[in-house]
Amino acid sequence: MFKLTSLNLNGIRSATTKGVETWLDSHAPDCICVQEIKAQLPDIEGRFEVLAGMKGHFHLAEKKGYSGVGVYTRHEPSAVIAGYGSEEFDAEGRYLEVRFDTPRRKFSVISCYFPSGSSGPERQEAKYRFLAEFYPVLQRLKAERDFVLCGDVNVAHQEIDLKNWKSNQKNSGFLPEERAWVTRVIDELELVDVYRRLHPDTTGEAYTWWSNRGQAYAKNVGWRLDYQLATPPLAAAARETGIYKSERFSDHAPLTVDYDFGL
Repeated sequence: MFKLTSLNLNGIRSATTKGVETWLDSHAPDCICVQEIKAQLPDIEGRFEVLAGMKGHFHLAEKKGYSGVGVYTRHEPSAVIAGYGSEEFDAEGRYLEVRFDTPRRKFSVISCYFPSGSSGPERQEAKYRFLAEFYPVLQRLKAERDFVLCGDVNVAHQEIDLKNWKSNQKNSGFLPEERAWVTRVIDELELVDVYRRLHPDTTGEAYTWWSNRGQAYAKNVGWRLDYQLATPPLAAAARETGIYKSERFSDHAPLTVDYDFGL
């Protein structure tokens, strides 16, 4: 069994003060993909290279306290690829691919943090540029190897993926163009939304993010923004998935999938 978790940390220093490392010790995934690390290498060194016994690999933003992704793993990768070749977005630390090539299996685990457009039109346009640029990256990779893309996609795909879908139809994260991109990835690129494959009709239990405004978390006014998108052979091996909500390490909840294969 290969247990894979994804979590937007909303700051690695903050999440560790809230107990994420203790939870990882007991949860014991093979890998955890993390997003929004909000740290630079000097902050990582001597403190966060290893988390719950897993070695970390990182793609950090140039801007301090911003973005950044990583993969912590119990297994030694055959290759680690930071960035996907984007002049604009690699500086923001949004893509890390960890490759596992063994005699039994060849696949990648990717931690990705999609831009948010909620701060205004300028960032929404950046988000559209990212989506346009990123699709062919996934297309090329799928032609080469199997992979699971873990991350904060910053898009709720369907009406069942957020509490207040009617009032959010003109808001970033639920815009028609963003949702169409996810549909295209699923229908044309044939990536599988693993959570939805296992839980096609789940609503409230599927949410992974809650606004800090009002009492969104207490009232479960949430969005499903975090995904594991897998190539069909890997998705077919998915057996169980869960979203952990008993403790809060971030404004996002950890999403875990158990895949029925080993390295």
